[in-house]
Amino acid sequence: MDELLKLLQKNACAAHADIAKQLGLSLAEVERKIADYEQRGVIRGYQAVLNEDALNLDTVTAVIEVKVTPERGGGFNRIADRLSRFPEVRSAYLMSGAYDLLLFVEGHNLRAVAAFVSEKLSTIDGVVSTSTHFMLKTYKRLGVLMEPTHEDERLTISP
Repeated sequence: MDELLKLLQKNACAAHADIAKQLGLSLAEVERKIADYEQRGVIRGYQAVLNEDALNLDTVTAVIEVKVTPERGGGFNRIADRLSRFPEVRSAYLMSGAYDLLLFVEGHNLRAVAAFVSEKLSTIDGVVSTSTHFMLKTYKRLGVLMEPTHEDERLTISP
């Protein structure tokens, strides 16, 4: 992966001038490359990584494994696209293993997620089965630790 993309992944708010210095490029070259990545769809957006537990939000996140019957001529893509369009679905992935799709779903409470699964997800043609897991606590998200780290976590050794 391009070093520019790695730096943007770590901190998308970094000043372009600072990035240019780190990479040994001109500011104009960095801005041109970023604009090109955005135009080609390599960079799809910018987000802050939030510690949602610290915000005391009244939301619930569920990870849902979905087994589907692939469509002739469309495979998994058509049904995955349809599921991805629900506003409750935050992320969707094609997986190997026992289930075909993995969805990250957000709702106001457990009942809202349950209603999504029973009224929307399970009623779609091609959805064979689901398995829902609720996230209880986030320790690390998108490479960022949610709890502050302590400088020295070594165990004390006493004679």
